[in-house]
Amino acid sequence: MKPSSIKTRIALLITLLVVALFSLMLLFAFSMSNSVVQRTARQQLADTVRANAAFVSLGDDGKLATAEGFAFSRGGVTCLVYSKAEALLAGQLPVGFSGAVSFENGTVRTVEAAGGDWYLLDLWVAHGWEDGVWLRGLMEVPDTAAAARNLLLAAAVALPLFVLAGALGCYFILRRSLRGLDTVNAAAASIGEGKDLSVRIGPVPGGRELTKLAENFDALLERLQRSFEAERRFTADASHELRTPVAVIKSACEYAEAFDETDEERRETLGMIRRQADKMTALIGQLLALTRLDQGTEPLRAVPLDLGQLARKTLEEQGCDPARLRLALAEGVTVKGDEALLGRLIANLADNAFKYGLPGGTVTVEVRAENGEGLLTVADEGPGIPADQQEKIWRRFYQVDAARGDEQQGVGLGLSLVQRIAQLHGGRMTLESAEGAPSAFTLHLPLA
Repeated sequence: MKPSSIKTRIALLITLLVVALFSLMLLFAFSMSNSVVQRTARQQLADTVRANAAFVSLGDDGKLATAEGFAFSRGGVTCLVYSKAEALLAGQLPVGFSGAVSFENGTVRTVEAAGGDWYLLDLWVAHGWEDGVWLRGLMEVPDTAAAARNLLLAAAVALPLFVLAGALGCYFILRRSLRGLDTVNAAAASIGEGKDLSVRIGPVPGGRELTKLAENFDALLERLQRSFEAERRFTADASHELRTPVAVIKSACEYAEAFDETDEERRETLGMIRRQADKMTALIGQLLALTRLDQGTEPLRAVPLDLGQLARKTLEEQGCDPARLRLALAEGVTVKGDEALLGRLIANLADNAFKYGLPGGTVTVEVRAENGEGLLTVADEGPGIPADQQEKIWRRFYQVDAARGDEQQGVGLGLSLVQRIAQLHGGRMTLESAEGAPSAFTLHLPLA
């Protein structure tokens, strides 16, 4: 069974809530209607009788006199005038009221008669000290059951219309408010069908919450795209670059199996296999490091670091030949960075300098502060890099001197890793070199 949409469910829940509130309000109206109707009738009786009292009097000859504003019947209230001896002087008893009821001044009472219950109010209108007349008001007690039936009938007619209008209005309001969800769903379906992770949702209508949802969705797609691209690049790079060392190892093994080698030849074959295995290990390690950096799975643990001390420690751990090193490491050049990543950067630059510099040449490592930046420069005495190739050296697997043998060549990932680490630290790499001249790689980092 296909689930209903969220708009339909919310509209239904709100409609049920409206029905429940309407029912409670109706019950409250029923409970209050009796007392309200009765209180209103009693108040109307009192107001009418007191108003008529101002327009009735006795003349000096003892005769009854009523002014123009006096009304014997008004709004269901019947007024009668009685003498002091309780004899009817003016007015007519209403139909349904019969029986003699004693007089009580100023009190609204409920009396029973043959035709039903009545409200009754007597007022004594004095004339002089001893004489006067009684003004009696009568009003039939309202039929509250009939009022309740009328209220229920009105509710039975109004409730369905009210609920229908409320449900439709709620649905259209929700549909308009949540139309941003349709945009998100359409984008997700498009990505799923086309397998294109470069698609982005962008701003959507419907308020801050839906906009935040779209932003989070786009951020998720961005991370997924980086992960898939890094995985695809790792697979492609590994399959391409591992092909050569694997082929060399396979050929060496096949040759050793096909021919009887001398001990010296066997040692050369094993040495070749070991060197190719070392190259494969280095390649996989560099590829994994780049992939982790691209995916953001290797967190950056940035702490204040003395760049000179870090360079000295890294070079010592690398086992660099001190006879070929020239150090100019200023103290107090503090930057904020990840010690492991920056150590790997320094190690890669030093390794390249020793590997591609002149045999037996000197490698200079300098640390200094300049223009608000901490600078680390690694310079060799090599043959230099042509100007037209200096932008290409940061690419993966690009190597300037393709004619060099496997013994000296690396895997072509060291400078790519160096540049990526510098970027993660908010820094940059620069190169000063020319064909036939030494090369100097410089790391620029903001001072802490």
